Amino acid sequence: MLDFTYSEEEDLIRETFRRFAAEQVAPRAEEIDRAKGVPPELFRQVGRLGLFGMRYPESCGGTQSGVRGYLIAIEELARASLSVAALCTMQSLMGTYFIYRSDNSELHEKFLRPAIEGELMGTICITEPEAGSDLGAIATRATKVAGGWQIDGTKTWITSAPIADLFTVFALTGEKKELSVFLVEKGAPGLTVGKTIEKMGLWGSVNSEVAFDGVVVPENHLLGDLHGGRAYLTEILTKIRLTTAALAQGPGEAALEYAIKYAGERVQFGKPIGKFQALKVKIAEAATELEASRRLIDYATWREANELPNMKEASMAKLFASEAAVRACDTASRVLASYGYAMDYPVQRHLRDVRFTLFGGGTSEILDLIIAKEIGL
Repeated sequence: MLDFTYSEEEDLIRETFRRFAAEQVAPRAEEIDRAKGVPPELFRQVGRLGLFGMRYPESCGGTQSGVRGYLIAIEELARASLSVAALCTMQSLMGTYFIYRSDNSELHEKFLRPAIEGELMGTICITEPEAGSDLGAIATRATKVAGGWQIDGTKTWITSAPIADLFTVFALTGEKKELSVFLVEKGAPGLTVGKTIEKMGLWGSVNSEVAFDGVVVPENHLLGDLHGGRAYLTEILTKIRLTTAALAQGPGEAALEYAIKYAGERVQFGKPIGKFQALKVKIAEAATELEASRRLIDYATWREANELPNMKEASMAKLFASEAAVRACDTASRVLASYGYAMDYPVQRHLRDVRFTLFGGGTSEILDLIIAKEIGL
């Protein structure tokens, strides 16, 4: 029988990040939205707490706290601000994973260790104007030149692009046009960061278009094996989907908790609105879905930690968690009625932000097709 009881270390991680989120993040969530950016010092504070190194071994500056501990920390940050959590997720997973995966000690010392400490910020460049879920449509190309590689192409929806120090870039290489991965530093000649994309939510986590016009990187900035990009991305897909599920769970639970508290205090027709049966049913259904979501995440996390095949389970967890969290935030907004539409209350922010999880890590429709394939259809 599987035991999903939290260990003492996991309980400590939750306590640490819940306190940090309550004291340092939640009070600034509205300010972060207005400023459309996370304060650099807050980002570095998260680094000092160890989040950016939780997935990595001590040999390169990490703490190797385990996948479950990492997801707990992400969820706690997401309860307070999904913008902060999304930024930190990019840093701790996609933005640094391929540097770590390169197993290049020089790159580890120069880039990975400072990134783990929060002194450098990384991002990943995969999506293009004509290439989202379809990796086969990627057009950015890397051509071999004397002493290195020349990169040409355009990427879009790049998280943290205006403030990133390190860009992990997926580009076509060779006659067969296979994917390879390259590291580009901020300020490289030919690298241009376009204007920030205005979004419905996640205002504190900025996204931009990035152009590579004859950007030349040295030979050792090829991360991993030549033509190994697609395989490397497959390695990390289940991790991305599990992390997105945790990102969704945070605001879903935070919004519903706020709605439950509000329903107990808001009096109409002589009694708290939480006493009305119609509201009880809505809240109970949302709470049930979030609990089911947590169990799917727990199971997929257990499989990931035990290095078991996990494509189906991680996809199910991400699919269900994102949809359940969106419904929970919508339910919370309905409970608050007109106040759920007011910017003075946090529910509107959770509702706007959580929709990102419907497509981050793969759209619900793509995940449906993956799950169908995994079960033999």
